[in-house]
Amino acid sequence: MTYAWPWVDLIARFKFQQQAGWSHALATLMMSTPWADDVLANADLVLPMPLSPQRLAFRGYNQAWELARQLSPDKADVQLLLRTRDTPSQHLLPRHERLANVVGAFAVEPLRAAQLRGKRVVLVDDVMTSGASLHSAARVLRQAGAAHISALVLARTDPLAS
Repeated sequence: MTYAWPWVDLIARFKFQQQAGWSHALATLMMSTPWADDVLANADLVLPMPLSPQRLAFRGYNQAWELARQLSPDKADVQLLLRTRDTPSQHLLPRHERLANVVGAFAVEPLRAAQLRGKRVVLVDDVMTSGASLHSAARVLRQAGAAHISALVLARTDPLAS
């Protein structure tokens, strides 16, 4: 869906106002995407986009994790893909700065990297703007040996605005 009215306010409540209870309804909405059921069924792992420890402490929970565990509780793993550093929020940056902002911001848990070899992975996030964060995370997963990486997002901003 497009990240526009009425979804902007609902997603903001879910993401910034400690209303994690929206995760089930929003994950159900994500499942209405025509290919979502198949991509999740074929996945070996469902990984939420990680938050930095600072942002996690501020928000109280990772909204992408809340969605991932609703989408695929048996395949969701919050500890395999890590955020290595806190970065400025992407939504206020122009595209070229978004791309640079997330370089080196993700890593695979070193003691578990072998679990990715040959696996089909689905990355889950709430809102995609330019795709820079998803692309950076996917690159790290591919370097660790993931065979196929898909992304499932709740909302997409207007590509012309990003």
